[in-house]
Amino acid sequence: QVQLVESGGGLVQPGGSLRLSCAASTNIFRESAMGWYRQTPGNQREMVAVISSDGFTVTADSVKGRFTISRDNAKNTIYLEMNDLKPEDTGDYYCKGLDGATQTAYWGQGTQVTVSS
Repeated sequence: QVQLVESGGGLVQPGGSLRLSCAASTNIFRESAMGWYRQTPGNQREMVAVISSDGFTVTADSVKGRFTISRDNAKNTIYLEMNDLKPEDTGDYYCKGLDGATQTAYWGQGTQVTVSS
């Protein structure tokens, strides 16, 4: 069974940092893109950052310069380093992986990030 498990969310003050992790139960994503998405209150789910199998990244303008996505294929894990967090970053963060062989997308259960003083 394919599973993506996020961790690392929590409560942080504005200007603080968090590091999210997403561990896959399988290596089927090693040859395809993975990414982080978020759903903030009152908004639709949006892309935060994606990373290709060879490390090419795309980051949303709203977090560019503050968030960094990376991956460790040996551990079947991707990360999202979040710095200078703002209250508007509050939301549920989801990991997504694409099985390149079947074009099936898989989602994690999400991890909550709250930025508040």
